[in-house]
Amino acid sequence: MTPFTLHNPHAFLGLHPNGNKKIVRVWRKKTDSIFIELFGKKVELKSKDSSPLFEIEVPVETTLKDYRVYYEDGRLEHDPYAFFSTFGEMDAFLFNKGVHYKLYDVMGGRLCVHEGVAGAKFSVWAPQARSVCLVGDFNHWDGTLNPMRLIGVSGVWELFVPGLKECEKYKFEICTEAGAILVKADPYAYLSELRPKTASLLFNVNSYQWQDHQWMQERLAKKSKMVIYEVHLGSWRKGLNYRELALQLSSYCKEMGFTHVELLPVAEHPLDESWGYQVTGFYAVTSRFGTPEDFQYFVDYLHKEGLGVIVDWVPGHFPFDDFSLAKFDGTHLYEHADPRQGFHPHWSTAIFNYGRKEVSNFLIANALFWCDKMHVDGLRVDAVASMLYLDYGRKEGEWIPNKWGGHENLEAIEFMKHLNSIVHQTFRDVFVVAEESTSFPGVSKPVQSDGLGFDFKWNMGWMNDTLRYFARDPIHRQFHQNDLTFGMSYAFSERYILVFSHDEVVHGKKSLLAKMPGDEWQKFASVRLFYSYMLCQPGKKLVFMGTEIGSLQEWQCKAELEWSLLQNEKHKKLQRCFKELNFFYASHSALWEKDFDPECFEWIDFQDAANSVISYLRKSSQEKILCVHNFTPNYLPNYMIRCPVTTVDEIFNTDKEEFGGSHKINQSIRKEVDAEGKCIGFTIELAPLATMIFKVSL
Repeated sequence: MTPFTLHNPHAFLGLHPNGNKKIVRVWRKKTDSIFIELFGKKVELKSKDSSPLFEIEVPVETTLKDYRVYYEDGRLEHDPYAFFSTFGEMDAFLFNKGVHYKLYDVMGGRLCVHEGVAGAKFSVWAPQARSVCLVGDFNHWDGTLNPMRLIGVSGVWELFVPGLKECEKYKFEICTEAGAILVKADPYAYLSELRPKTASLLFNVNSYQWQDHQWMQERLAKKSKMVIYEVHLGSWRKGLNYRELALQLSSYCKEMGFTHVELLPVAEHPLDESWGYQVTGFYAVTSRFGTPEDFQYFVDYLHKEGLGVIVDWVPGHFPFDDFSLAKFDGTHLYEHADPRQGFHPHWSTAIFNYGRKEVSNFLIANALFWCDKMHVDGLRVDAVASMLYLDYGRKEGEWIPNKWGGHENLEAIEFMKHLNSIVHQTFRDVFVVAEESTSFPGVSKPVQSDGLGFDFKWNMGWMNDTLRYFARDPIHRQFHQNDLTFGMSYAFSERYILVFSHDEVVHGKKSLLAKMPGDEWQKFASVRLFYSYMLCQPGKKLVFMGTEIGSLQEWQCKAELEWSLLQNEKHKKLQRCFKELNFFYASHSALWEKDFDPECFEWIDFQDAANSVISYLRKSSQEKILCVHNFTPNYLPNYMIRCPVTTVDEIFNTDKEEFGGSHKINQSIRKEVDAEGKCIGFTIELAPLATMIFKVSL
């Protein structure tokens, strides 16, 4: 048996008592001679029986700092096998219990100073491995040179290597129970090589000097008004790094009146076409646009410019790439072994085993990592429905019921409750958003009230109903008024974000502009109407990049947005409408102050299906505004709104000429009175395919 197949090579290699002296042992399989520096002198170790084991007796007073090993490349470093473990008993206890919330500090490759010596500590979870060795440029990827030790029964293997510096490449060479050799990237790495390379790199994420102190103190209040700009960094503008994106994206979002930026996944992923949703490095910011420090600068800069940062987080599945998590130690470690639980039929990916405490801890600590080390303000949790249901995307017989015979994934539900509880306990001003498309109850209710504990839920029902309605020819919309009104029957059942996301402009679904029926004028008017209607409805808001400029084509992840469209006056005016709508929204508390309180909304008229018109009040503690939407291209010069008012003034109209409209605006409004002179409403010019907003006192 050789040291690199032992569970504890440190018990044999390194510095050890030997009678009234000590002995230093070094293992080198591909050399004839080994030298060490001992008390400043170079001395040679002797091979034992011509084996790869070299040793020498040294004085009893020798300590780990009194000798260093000469390596074949000329390096002179302290002996990795002379150090105590960097992964402690408490670390192991908390990890195996699934409650080590600072796991990102102790697992993986981390630069550190250990016992007064600078280097890097490495810890990896591989409980079924026969042995684990550290490989990298520093040892010529030779798996015999740096065997790791197993820490008790934790399943964690550990090694400290002196002298390693930032950006050193490494992986773990794992010998499985069956004797196969796997070479795996570090699941906890902070940085990975640029695709298609896959090595992990050492990086210090603690050295960045944050300048966003004021933002961090005030960001809790930023949750009240939210107009989120969803962005794919690789295609917003091509060829930019994180630092360049920070300047250009923040400038654009501030100019346009957006309050937050939501990034499609920026964790490391090998395939561009996955848009970041098939993650191989959950703790590594993708190297496509720079280093973790560059990303920290990005977040810091946006904060200083008054913009929140949300990241798309993908705990629902992971790909089967050989170098990544799948069958990590030769067994189904992170994923379920049974494909009825562990294989995702929609995306051909692996599903996490949420019931395994170490797996749950891996994910929860990852969420905390993004909040702690990267200062993100929110996490949008992808594909929550696929996690909640055991039969999601499966036919009968292709899934395993839970212990009660139901289709709910009880372990995933417990994981989500645990996740949200700890995130809110640790970072009370960070919000967590569920992309959840079913009627699962209590998604955004507190865990204490038997909810899942999310702060917000994407309103997929509203989006689907509204897009289906807008896709119809205006002539037929009168027969589908329910598509507009049904959403209000459940609007306050959850804390919703209304979304028009990236998922709606891919795979043949067309851009928003291209979805709209009618001639060119009607298409642009309909986009203005759609966005203004969304901003007027209860709930926070999200829109995907390019919608605001009237993209003609579906989104392509490898192509830049069609910025040249802004040379066309129609697209420029559409962008101006989006901009002014965003600032209008921010300046009117009625549109956001009480989004989740039914008192913020009151129907005026939802029954005028013949004209496809709806009207309603939005209210805050400071104001009341009345929103009117005309969903046909018909202009009605004398349309009566049956709402008794004391005063009424039009304060926004998407039909303005500067937005590309026909300029049917209401400069003067006639009140309507009954026989007794009492106001019963007011008459307006009803602009075609437009939103008209009025400030009223009742």
